[in-house]
Amino acid sequence: MLGFALGRLLQALGVLLVASFLTFTLVFLLPADPARMVAGPSASVQTVNSIRRELGLDRPFLAQYAGYLGRLTGLDLGRSYKQNSPVRDLIASRIGPTFQLMLGAIALELLIGLPLGIWAALKRGRWPDTLVMGLAFIGAATPQFWLALSLVYLLAYRFALFPLGGYGGLSHLILPALTLGIGGAGWYARMLRASLLDVLDQDYIRTARAKGQRPAGVLVGHALRNATLPVITMIGLDIGTFMGGVVVVESVFGWPGLGRLVWDAIRVVDIPVIVGVVIFSAAVITLANLLADLVHPFVDPRIRYR
Repeated sequence: MLGFALGRLLQALGVLLVASFLTFTLVFLLPADPARMVAGPSASVQTVNSIRRELGLDRPFLAQYAGYLGRLTGLDLGRSYKQNSPVRDLIASRIGPTFQLMLGAIALELLIGLPLGIWAALKRGRWPDTLVMGLAFIGAATPQFWLALSLVYLLAYRFALFPLGGYGGLSHLILPALTLGIGGAGWYARMLRASLLDVLDQDYIRTARAKGQRPAGVLVGHALRNATLPVITMIGLDIGTFMGGVVVVESVFGWPGLGRLVWDAIRVVDIPVIVGVVIFSAAVITLANLLADLVHPFVDPRIRYR
């Protein structure tokens, strides 16, 4: 397991290097001028040029990128052009709200999606199966911004059950988490149904039934254990995705997470913040996938680290 983990960590370093280069390149090619954005629209040309030299934006692209990599080896993500604060501190200040939203969203995905997927698999070819798969398709295909605005209008504005937005207690968390959870639940339901149907057709399931085991015991003790392997992988992907920030949902609900941070940085071409959040997101996604791979053998002993 140690060798497997070290190999994956080395792969993660390569992923971070590629992600940093691509993001740095795309931001560098933007037609907007970060120095002008920092100085303001009424600043003189001399002021803009002075800021450009101060930020190192007058140097060639490769020189800027090499300097950034050098600082990155010391875990220095640079300083925000706009806020003049270390990017590392800005990211750290947004991790808490993002982590809360991630936990809430994944919890709702699982609470909604897994029971529906099990029900659809057990009722294969009948009306519950068709109903669940139809709802799962609608949930997965619904645009997040439309769903978020609809929930705000119905549950926050019309019936005043939840706050319109902002960050605070559990009541503030429910609507943004539900927005993410509904879409994700559709994917989990479809995935678990397909995986469970495949497992239920295996010989050992038929043997367990032939021995007289109760259907609930066969489902929980034999089928679900193997059918949940794809679900574990998907949870790892969701952890990385949500911890990287969900721009649309956080913007609609005024949630102060990493998604809002990077969106505000994009609007003012704050290069260190944009690249810093991308690198952090890539690191979290890689580590979450590694964690999911390490859990698989504990669920199914037939799987080996390789």
